[in-house]
Amino acid sequence: MSTPQPLADTWFTRDLPVLRAIVRLIDEPPHGSAPYLGAVVPASGLPKPQVVSAANALVTAGYAEALTNHAGEIVRFTAVSGEARRLTGLWPTPQSEWDRLLEQADARAAGAMTDVERDRWRAFADAAAAIGPDDGALLMSALIGGYVPRAR
Repeated sequence: MSTPQPLADTWFTRDLPVLRAIVRLIDEPPHGSAPYLGAVVPASGLPKPQVVSAANALVTAGYAEALTNHAGEIVRFTAVSGEARRLTGLWPTPQSEWDRLLEQADARAAGAMTDVERDRWRAFADAAAAIGPDDGALLMSALIGGYVPRAR
């Protein structure tokens, strides 16, 4: 008996490009925030059969909501989830915001007007980098979510 092989990955090659196209079109006014499947096909750069398969997978997974015709085929997209917005970069993630904070600290150090200011920003950037991406993402998660513990 042979061991079944895992299915080929479709997330990066099919589903994510279609999700990006859907999110981009939903967020643009010309489509009335509810783009037709026909607009998603050229926006994704993939052939229609792949877009249809990806669209069905994305709706089933809860990343997108769609209107269907009587045959159950997707006609139009009406909404996307918050997770879809985060996965496509439209909304922040703790990791992306941590990276932005590190970039800003480095940029502030590089553009400082005085040696004292430069040293302070450099110390801040070094301390932030020393915290590491895991703890940094936890901190940013609390900040993005609006929860920052207060001292008693």
